Amino acid sequence: MSEKLSFVNPTPNSPWGTYLQQVDRVVPYLGELSRWAETLKRPKRALIVDVPIEMDDGTVAHFEGYRVQHNLSRGPGKGGVRFHPDVTLEEVMALSAWMTVKTAAVNLPYGGAKGGIRVDPKQLSSKELEKVTRRYTSEIGIIIGPHTDIPAPDVNTNAQIMAWMMDTYSMNVGGTATGVVTGKPLHLGGSLGRVKATGRGVFVTGREAARRLGLDLRGARIAVQGFGNVGSVAAELFAEAGAKIVAVQDHTGTVVNENGLDLSKLIPISRTVAGAVSFKGGDVVPNEAFWDVACDILIPAALEGQITAERAKKTSAKLVLEGANGPTVPEADDILAERGVLVVPDVICNAGGVTVSYFEWVQDFSSFFWDEDEINVRLDRIMMNALNHIWDTADKHKITLRTATYAVACERILMARQERGLYP
Repeated sequence: MSEKLSFVNPTPNSPWGTYLQQVDRVVPYLGELSRWAETLKRPKRALIVDVPIEMDDGTVAHFEGYRVQHNLSRGPGKGGVRFHPDVTLEEVMALSAWMTVKTAAVNLPYGGAKGGIRVDPKQLSSKELEKVTRRYTSEIGIIIGPHTDIPAPDVNTNAQIMAWMMDTYSMNVGGTATGVVTGKPLHLGGSLGRVKATGRGVFVTGREAARRLGLDLRGARIAVQGFGNVGSVAAELFAEAGAKIVAVQDHTGTVVNENGLDLSKLIPISRTVAGAVSFKGGDVVPNEAFWDVACDILIPAALEGQITAERAKKTSAKLVLEGANGPTVPEADDILAERGVLVVPDVICNAGGVTVSYFEWVQDFSSFFWDEDEINVRLDRIMMNALNHIWDTADKHKITLRTATYAVACERILMARQERGLYP
């Protein structure tokens, strides 16, 4: 970290700064556990690594990588690895902290961690991508492991990346360690249901929130920002429930159709290089116009910091489902609350992925695998139980769902910290 950056003095408008504000808001609800609150503001461990590889043209390139373990009081670190040119240490710190809260919110026996490499994977060949992945895994191998810290896919990473990570770690320890990562290919110890788990969790929590609001999903208008694995799966499930997907924004732009976009055609096209804007079944509009689209439900499923104060004032949504991590800045949170817009926060809304990652980890240790129906039943039960407990807490204290989620999760984290004590 630079001299200007410390754990408790973040750079302005950073994801870490957003997280710290969220923690400050929950401290009044922690009672005697508030004496441990500073624990939540300081990552346990932050590792910065150099990732040098030989490129296909013979030159040597260096990339900067990170692995942050925010809190391990409740169990091994758990969190994804993202490959993105804008990855920073503060971003990874925030993501790891949100994983701490997320795993505690759904009561999984994990702590929070996150990793990333500052690289644009689209500029790498498959061979170069494998080299980057394997060298990064070797560099962070000193702190990851099936019982210490378990990476998973995130932005621009997938099952193949996890297979390379698992193989690299296994070669370095001298034995196959399937449990070191989750989100692997099925034939390498992956779990059924993992690919769609995060999007499914968004749908399950959104369906319950809509029911409580008296919002009928049949005919409900939904706008989705980010149309990768999370956004597209959530959109499909809502469409199956009778909703209309009226706007989609991906990295190529924004497409709108007030009568509903045909997902059976849009999703395959969005997977191509041309992206969603090449879809002919809607109107392409400027990206900022996405926030003006008339909708009942807004699903931000892209990157953090997307719902700003100005955008919070513009949206017509009655319900916001945070498929991405940290998509709403604190000022926007306040504006949405004042306007009566219900926000189902990221740390519960998108927890479906880490929940099925937990199932995968358990299955790897037992070498006994469940079918997809059982996975989905278990996932739905955990998500619903967690959301209902959080909702009851929100009603009891007259607070937002986000503050209630943090209250429930932070109480569990700090209770574990208190009961474990300090060593030495």
